Amino acid sequence: MSTDGSRVVGAEPAPAVDGVAAAPAVRAQILATEHWSLLATRGTTWSEIMSRITIYLTVLSASLLVVALVAQTSGFGTAFDVASIGLASAVLLLGTLTGVRVTNASQDDSAMIVGMNRLRAAYLAIDPSVEPYLVTSSYDDRYGVMATYALGQRRGQLGHVLGSTNFFVAAVNAIVAGTLGALVTNAAGGATWLVAVVGSVCGLGYLAAQVEYGRRMFANDSLEPRFPTPR
Repeated sequence: MSTDGSRVVGAEPAPAVDGVAAAPAVRAQILATEHWSLLATRGTTWSEIMSRITIYLTVLSASLLVVALVAQTSGFGTAFDVASIGLASAVLLLGTLTGVRVTNASQDDSAMIVGMNRLRAAYLAIDPSVEPYLVTSSYDDRYGVMATYALGQRRGQLGHVLGSTNFFVAAVNAIVAGTLGALVTNAAGGATWLVAVVGSVCGLGYLAAQVEYGRRMFANDSLEPRFPTPR
């Protein structure tokens, strides 16, 4: 039972092993070990993601510098078109691969949040009196995951998506895709208005495709809630 008299989801006693049930202290130690394992995995994952994003942005910055040097040396002729289109293509490929990794990591991160929410449900089963001191959620459905991400604060999903690392990488890639489309159109002799239109369409189309890819990845979440948020 919780402190307000309501029943804690998942508060059933642990099944006995060989006729002997684990003591609450032993159960808490086992759960804490799993909790710290998830925390360490989550920290390692995002450390790797930040490193890959840093490498990507470094390559992007270096490419802009190379293009500027080519423009100063030979002007905006054939050499500039070849260098700018080639570098933009390479950067877009690198950025797309980085975006896929970030999306996968975000999905893994969500699964780890689910795991930690389940562990908190087990903590409450051992000692329901600690419930008022928890900021994060003990429910493992989408509402519970978002409550943990927001640390109990009221925050819309739109703001969470727009401020995410995944959307940041997608936005940078969209800018590169739009620039690449504009460069190709300009090299083909297109008019100024056509260059602007093609660049905008390529950038917005790429961003829409990345957002839809991320949405489908999270919509196909295979983890079934065991401790859903009470309605």
